Amino acid sequence: MRIKVLGCSGGVGPGLRTTGLLVDDEILIDAGTGVGDLSLAQMGRISDVLLTHSHLDHVCGLAFMADNLFGLIERPLHVHATRETVSALQEHLFNWKLWPDFTMLPDAEHPLMIFHTLQPAVPAALGRIKVTPFEVLHTVPAVGYLIDSGEGVFAFSGDTYADDRLWHFLNQQPRLDRLMIEIAFPDEDAELGRISKHFTPSLLGQELNKLRHRPKLFLTHHKPGTERAIEQQCLSALAGWDYSHLKRGDIILS
Repeated sequence: MRIKVLGCSGGVGPGLRTTGLLVDDEILIDAGTGVGDLSLAQMGRISDVLLTHSHLDHVCGLAFMADNLFGLIERPLHVHATRETVSALQEHLFNWKLWPDFTMLPDAEHPLMIFHTLQPAVPAALGRIKVTPFEVLHTVPAVGYLIDSGEGVFAFSGDTYADDRLWHFLNQQPRLDRLMIEIAFPDEDAELGRISKHFTPSLLGQELNKLRHRPKLFLTHHKPGTERAIEQQCLSALAGWDYSHLKRGDIILS
């Protein structure tokens, strides 16, 4: 399984794109601004999109991708998310006010986009991989995804905060090779992290003591301007862990 990081920043700026992961060129996990770096041909190869939650930095690229693909592909784009996320997108984004409703275009019988509702902890097969959403704690209903290729197991937390449900789910898995997890703020912004439900280095370091696996960690979602402070604080907070700070364009093999 080959995962290309289209975006992994907590904001935008030169060289910075928000969350998007391209799995084997056909499955997109979250649709942040990094989607805009794909060519039309690359967009056209995507068959399925998995969304962790409804926040704009994780879904805005879906709106523009759907617009680009209109008239270009002959089969629908399948978008998978929880009931709460699907409802938020239908009510607030694809509502003919902010953006066209591509579940009704070109017509209801032949839509460009089809929503599928996922249930947490219930696996779904997408081609040769198995995807299982799991609940995490954020300011809106949110999930992460466990992806099993048969050769490796990769988990992506999405946006999350300290919550025992995360570790309980991961500890139930017989195998966990790689874990992509967020750190949005440095330790001095711990109160902001608590309010917005994002990790800081020290909090993540403490919470990782609850994980029985020792996966390679891929750290994501640093807010622009905080990257250096987070990297320095991780040296002590994550001492003993094998980790790296993700960059746009990185490739994760699992």
